[in-house]
Amino acid sequence: MKIAVVGGTGLIGSQVVEILRAAGHEAVPHSLSTGLDLLSGQGLREALEGADVVVNLTNSPTFDEASLAFFQQSMDNLLAAAEVAGVGHAVVLSIVGADRVPGLVYYRAKVLQEDLLKASPVPYSIVRATQFFEFIAAVLAEDADEHTVRRPAVLVQPIAAAEVAQAVADV
Repeated sequence: MKIAVVGGTGLIGSQVVEILRAAGHEAVPHSLSTGLDLLSGQGLREALEGADVVVNLTNSPTFDEASLAFFQQSMDNLLAAAEVAGVGHAVVLSIVGADRVPGLVYYRAKVLQEDLLKASPVPYSIVRATQFFEFIAAVLAEDADEHTVRRPAVLVQPIAAAEVAQAVADV
């Protein structure tokens, strides 16, 4: 099976490509570094040519209001191209509980991404994950100074990126 992995050179994407190839699939990584620009659509037709599945593991370059426009434009372009190319299934990685935290603009942007996928005629799956262990230090550093680390007053249940990659590849 030919699987286009958009965001296929990142933390999760590179692992998904490796897992899929080991399982005998033709997994092709796509990203800005390989010539695919989801915002402009450049390289999208070529990336999806002959693909049975497209996996979207891209992320907004910011976590502010601009993330809404990023997910709107990138999903509009990806889903239109997937429909034209006859892609049989689209997979997106999202966040557990994103729909329960409307106060965080980035979470609203991920819900928008999910909603666009659901409204598309392309059959889909959404894989939701919690924060990755690999990013916990960065999350804690946001509220730290040279003497104190403050932890958020919320329950956090991180997951290893390798487990997320396996779940995405399984789907």
